[in-house]
Amino acid sequence: MKVIIGNRSYSSWSLRGWLAAKQSGLPFETILVPMDTPEWKSGAAKADMPSGQVPVLWDHDVPVWDSLAMILWLSDKGGHDRFWPRELPARALAYAISAEMHAGFGALRAGCPMNLKERFPAFAPTPEIMANVARIDALWCEARSKHGSDGTEPWLFGRFGAADIMFAPVCTRIDTYGLPVSDTAAAYVRAMLGHPWMREWRDSAKAETYPFDRYPIAGGVPA
Repeated sequence: MKVIIGNRSYSSWSLRGWLAAKQSGLPFETILVPMDTPEWKSGAAKADMPSGQVPVLWDHDVPVWDSLAMILWLSDKGGHDRFWPRELPARALAYAISAEMHAGFGALRAGCPMNLKERFPAFAPTPEIMANVARIDALWCEARSKHGSDGTEPWLFGRFGAADIMFAPVCTRIDTYGLPVSDTAAAYVRAMLGHPWMREWRDSAKAETYPFDRYPIAGGVPA
């Protein structure tokens, strides 16, 4: 298998797809295609991207694009228990919050794009951003309180899985922009950022030198 990703510093969907491949336990190759290059803008770099976007998983000659679709495919291949809780009530909530993350939270996405090269301690979130953050915080607290096992593991449903993968970029946004969250959510963010795969991704992101002008910065605040 191969996983095609964009810039690690900025591509939140690529992070999800790559984490899903890691979680599957199956061998794969990572191929990075720098975004916002002339080749990207012309489409020349997108021959293996059916949707024109990253990430894309190629399983031999079968393409799977979109990070949630990749999670579903890899859970079929590597085992559902690797990705989803065994108990049906917990699995229902994991499905629902993963889908909500996939489809929603537009204010947070637009106002706080993933950026692993900068931090913005003076960032002032809008009410719309904070409404998104409050909803995410409530979802995390619900999952942890109802299905977080006995509390010995820090993940949403006891074991690291699909829901954690879907919310991993949100944890980087909360850290990058200093967004206020509850103690439960703050502990979850720390656990996520400390996960070995997240450390591997962030270390690689910080070493990237690709030019990228999609998120211009003015006065320390995203423009």
